Amino acid sequence: MHRIKKLLLENLVWSKGKTQNNPSYFTNMAEGQKPDYLWIGCSDSRVDPSELTNTQPGEMFVHRNVANLVVHTDLNLLSVVQYAVEALKVDHIIVCGHYNCGGVKAAMGSASLGVIDHWIRNIKDTYSFHRFEVDGIKSESDKVNRLVELNVMAQVKNLASTSIIQKAWNERQGFPALHGWVYDINTGLCKSIITIQSSNDLDSSHRYTF
Repeated sequence: MHRIKKLLLENLVWSKGKTQNNPSYFTNMAEGQKPDYLWIGCSDSRVDPSELTNTQPGEMFVHRNVANLVVHTDLNLLSVVQYAVEALKVDHIIVCGHYNCGGVKAAMGSASLGVIDHWIRNIKDTYSFHRFEVDGIKSESDKVNRLVELNVMAQVKNLASTSIIQKAWNERQGFPALHGWVYDINTGLCKSIITIQSSNDLDSSHRYTF
């Protein structure tokens, strides 16, 4: 309980600090949100999207899950994407993975880990598709990190394949732009590895007409 009380005290200090600098800070915040970005990231506690992008509350809509997956049957994620795109009108969606990701590591192994097996199966499919390339890398850590990058690329393409995104592209001339990043915990830097703004970048079987 001591640790929980500490969090509440820290919240109090934070709240007072905000109102000391700007008395109307929370009043203005309560009027609504108009973020420019949707962040789809990993749940890893070291990868805080607002912290590493130096953004403020209200600037970024956030969804996080293990290994930053975009799964077409995940109604939670799809609801977030639809609200961000259709109600909030975000201009950019960032799918951000991170090197040395535990979920990616687990997907490369054969041990059964319980319920999460069903979730990381999506990464196993990506690993299987790119196995020749990944297994050809000598260093185990480099193998994991390459699969991290390939996983981010796959998730951005999964996102681009949704009717939500393609409908928005049709109506908003290529927005939101989809970006795939990888965060390096060792350096604190993000690396951009893919950007998609058109269904032309997808196989024709994944394109919708409106």
